[in-house]
Amino acid sequence: MRISNKEKTEILLEALPYISRFQGKVFVIKLGGSILCDESNIQSVIEDVVFLSKIGIKTVIVHGGGKDINNELKVHEIEPKFVDGVRFTDNKTMEIAEMVLSGKVNKNLVAEANSKGLLAVGISGKDASFIQAKKKAKLGNVGEVVSVNVGLINTLIGNGFVPIISPVCCDKNCKPLNVNADDVAVAIAKALQAEKLIFLSDIDGVLMDVNDKKTVISTILAKDIAKMIKDKVITGGMIPKILSCSDAVRSGINAVHIVNGETKHVMLLEIYTDNGVGTIIKNW
Repeated sequence: MRISNKEKTEILLEALPYISRFQGKVFVIKLGGSILCDESNIQSVIEDVVFLSKIGIKTVIVHGGGKDINNELKVHEIEPKFVDGVRFTDNKTMEIAEMVLSGKVNKNLVAEANSKGLLAVGISGKDASFIQAKKKAKLGNVGEVVSVNVGLINTLIGNGFVPIISPVCCDKNCKPLNVNADDVAVAIAKALQAEKLIFLSDIDGVLMDVNDKKTVISTILAKDIAKMIKDKVITGGMIPKILSCSDAVRSGINAVHIVNGETKHVMLLEIYTDNGVGTIIKNW
């Protein structure tokens, strides 16, 4: 479908106030789900980051990689273990997780970003021990964030670099821990007091009807989340993500977005149009 010159002009005029408003701000972008397994989706996301960087937005990328970890475990004939739905990470699994997350996935994203003209730097929470974590009970080498020292990130983004961060962190003894990438992204966004935290995965947002993708709830206020969970509008695996989003906006982040990274240039559509395409969580 061709877009007329009039429509192009309207799109640009709609985007203009947002471009001015966010210049110089920090966006934290979390990549997860099947989009990390599709080269075209990764290219689209990186192209959006290039655009954001060109108009003066400082971007920080955090990524997961659970599907790649599972594939590598199969190669090594290691059966994944779960406790209450959370991956149990023994020493061998931790070794593979770090190899996949901080190696394969991270460096693939860095290479793609640099090929598009960004100055991307791949790091993990272990670098300069900037994310301290502690073990979660009964989950082996699975950790939770204790603190974030943003000095390293501020140095990078202050000099025009784009940090791409693997969620492998370390404990007080510098031992590696596998931390949920959503939790890492929230912790970093809070520590940076980011303007926006954007979750990109393979879901369209929060749905009023989980069986109908056309029922995306465009705006959720943090004060309404408890009732939405009670009323079972928000259910299952979406509950911890939304609670993390609520925690983020209550901690000073202006808005959290949940959008489908399989939609081409979805970040630009979400951020620079009045109606957006996914779900935004905010305080007001």
